[in-house]
Amino acid sequence: MRVAQLASEDDFDGWRTAARALAGARVPADQVVWQVGERAGDLFGDEAVPDAAAGAFSVPRPFVELAQSVVAHSDPERFALLYRMLLRLREQPGAMADRADPLLRRLEEMAKDVRRDMHKMRAFVRFREVETEDGPRFIAWFEPEHHIVRLNAGFFVRRFASMHWSILTPELSIHWDGATLTESPGATKADAPAGDPIEEVWRTYYGSIFNPARLKIGAMLKEMPRKYWKNMPETALVPQLIAGAQAREAKMIETARADVGGNSRVAWKALRDEAAACTRCHLYKCATQTVFGEGDVTARLMLVGEQPGDQEDLAGKPFVGPAGQVLDKALAQAGVDRATTYVTNAVKHFKFEQRGKRRIHSKPQGPEIDACRWWIDQERVLIRPPVTVALGATAARSLLGKVVTISGTRGRPLKLADGGECWVTIHPSYLLRLQDKAQAEDEFGRFVEDLQTANARVAALAA
Repeated sequence: MRVAQLASEDDFDGWRTAARALAGARVPADQVVWQVGERAGDLFGDEAVPDAAAGAFSVPRPFVELAQSVVAHSDPERFALLYRMLLRLREQPGAMADRADPLLRRLEEMAKDVRRDMHKMRAFVRFREVETEDGPRFIAWFEPEHHIVRLNAGFFVRRFASMHWSILTPELSIHWDGATLTESPGATKADAPAGDPIEEVWRTYYGSIFNPARLKIGAMLKEMPRKYWKNMPETALVPQLIAGAQAREAKMIETARADVGGNSRVAWKALRDEAAACTRCHLYKCATQTVFGEGDVTARLMLVGEQPGDQEDLAGKPFVGPAGQVLDKALAQAGVDRATTYVTNAVKHFKFEQRGKRRIHSKPQGPEIDACRWWIDQERVLIRPPVTVALGATAARSLLGKVVTISGTRGRPLKLADGGECWVTIHPSYLLRLQDKAQAEDEFGRFVEDLQTANARVAALAA
């Protein structure tokens, strides 16, 4: 029996060195004991790992990346499982492509667990300020499920490079002095401060921004399990905020509807001003400005297009170019007053290709739509329209969170996450591209009918 000695629970380099040597010597997986820490003694004549591997071989880079994550898992079998996979790759170099393989699937699930735990640490660590002889220091307590502290240390060094901080965990503590990262043994929660003066400010802020209309308890618990609550100052407020959410939501809606041009307008202006500095995707680099939505902030009908065009980009207003003129004409024929609607776009910056002096519209891609969804979600939170019309497939994807076709969704209501209805139709720019006059007239007529249907639904839902 061979004993592979590892320095720590997350000793990836030690595992890799030992695994290479063992695999090179063709030692079977069931003949290897993986041991962390000091060796208990050679009572049974155990053999050490060979000094060097005979017959070097390479493995795919995805396996190395997978192993780096799996080694940080808390499962005591992780080293042996990885070694079994390594032996398999030596004989079957393409084994990483077999997604149905139970061993590979188990390792990938373990890696996913580790990545999830790393994300939780980044999201839920809360620093508290204490005074020391060397000045202020920020200390946090966290209880990870896996051995992720060293693996996650680089993130905190980059994120809080100018702070002096310590993160205490039961297994290992790390410390940053602005230049050097050091380690110390694990700690207890009693070693971390209970609070600081900033904490009450943070609790007040969290309570003020809590939006009961967006509350989804199941989703919240999935992303922020209760076990993390005790270490986060703001989560002490959650039970009472949940308890009063329904009453607050009803009051918020009543206030928003009654206070035309009041609080809701102020909130919308603040959101528009914030969007003006948006850098969530690369499109801001070339566009002239953010083109935010506009219209009645108490509108019961919202129109969502794809993105601003050349004229919208220059004017800073949605639907003022040729497509906007088609939309205005269709709205008039459908009996919809644009002044009482809210008009916006799924993407807030103009995406284009430069051809000489002309800027030619370029369709936004998935990552750009997803990056901009935050803004459309905030607009919907403020306005809460019962009916929303998606003008084109891009708008439909933004609202529904998935790719759909106009032909497959047109003419029927689709339920949105906030309870409103979505009706999908064409984008007015489509009508401008039609060369056949008869076809253009027919399609324009269908477009008007779609707008009439949506407007009728507004009236029906209000009755």
